[in-house]
Amino acid sequence: MSPRSYEHPETEEIAIPRVLFALSEPLRLNMVRMLAERGEVDSIELGPDLPRSTLTHHTSLLRESGVVFVRGEGRKCMIALRADDLERRFPGLLGTVLSGYAQDADEREGDA
Repeated sequence: MSPRSYEHPETEEIAIPRVLFALSEPLRLNMVRMLAERGEVDSIELGPDLPRSTLTHHTSLLRESGVVFVRGEGRKCMIALRADDLERRFPGLLGTVLSGYAQDADEREGDA
């Protein structure tokens, strides 16, 4: 059996509207936060309680927008954040988004 292959945009093809759209959904933003903290993970770790179709939808959107890199490893689907590529295209964007997300989470916890 040959390994699965996935289509990814080249670094210079990563477009800000697609990246911002991908990061605008809380579930996907949480996936990106997890990848930033943990590095490469099996896709299942990003949404263990999600239906497979939902997980595939969100990870595909992140991949197609250029936010993540996906590769097959046996039966696993390994996913990593394209932090270097995003930094090259849009300096400071990922750090700013993740910092804002962390601030929002802290404020929500403080309200609870």
